[in-house]
Amino acid sequence: MSGHRPRIGLALGGGAARGWAHIGVIQYLKDEGIDVDVICGTSIGAIVGGAEAAGQLDTLREWLEQLTWQDIIRYLDVTFTGGLLQGTKLMDFFRDRLRDAEIDRLDRPFAAVATELANGQEVWLKSGSLMDAMRASIALPGLFTPVEREGRWLVDGGLVNPVPVSLCRALGAERIIAVDLNSDILSRRTYHPPEVLPTEDDESAQKAWAQLFKQGDWQGMFQTLFHKPMEQWKGYFQQAENAPPSLVDVLAQSVYIMQVRITRARMAGDPPDVLLTPRLSQIRLLEFHRATEAIEEGYDVAKRAGDQIKRLVE
Repeated sequence: MSGHRPRIGLALGGGAARGWAHIGVIQYLKDEGIDVDVICGTSIGAIVGGAEAAGQLDTLREWLEQLTWQDIIRYLDVTFTGGLLQGTKLMDFFRDRLRDAEIDRLDRPFAAVATELANGQEVWLKSGSLMDAMRASIALPGLFTPVEREGRWLVDGGLVNPVPVSLCRALGAERIIAVDLNSDILSRRTYHPPEVLPTEDDESAQKAWAQLFKQGDWQGMFQTLFHKPMEQWKGYFQQAENAPPSLVDVLAQSVYIMQVRITRARMAGDPPDVLLTPRLSQIRLLEFHRATEAIEEGYDVAKRAGDQIKRLVE
């Protein structure tokens, strides 16, 4: 035996609020003394992976464990250009609490995946601002607005590479642990909260909504729905069971259906050495306040695969 330890890569997939499971996976690896040499992330995987590569994951986790759904609403800056949310408030928050860094100056290789909107090309963000790379990678179409970078408009990397195994390999990883957050997403029913319209008189508001619908005034409908963000978005978090999916749910589920298919195809051609699949389909797109259960499931799924993981470094 040569004594050479293979370079371990961690490929963190997209999945919005389910992505906090990545923190649990990383915590398990640390507890077992398993060093990760290369980190790559798509979408929420880029947020968690970037924070870990910059040595700031503990700071992120401390904030998450105090987060409430009311806090989340304050970060939802509604817009009607390129997506429902601008994303500026969210990234300003990250910039205030996490130090930005140049990606190519981090202690270990890191890269995020984005997609060029014009032609569908996969874009590997391996240099420049870490925060800017995170923001581009999470730009879920229809929800967050695209990001301009070097003359190109970029959106969520999950459109082309939902679990970036290939990117880890390209950055020199010899053994790869991948985390797929969407493996069970098609087995569940999405729910929508009861409709809450921005008016004291619910009946008259519903009539106004119906009239706008008949007129085909989509802009008016959106403006009515999001006129009072706190009132409207709180319905999303105080959901009713067995109700039709919301606009946000439809957008998210449509993208996730596509991502599941893409992930299966890419994994078949380029499988990781260990694939972790947290079971978190009960956590919806924007339920970022449910970090504790996601982190616990991430830790548990890594622990269950512990023997496999440990063999990677033998």
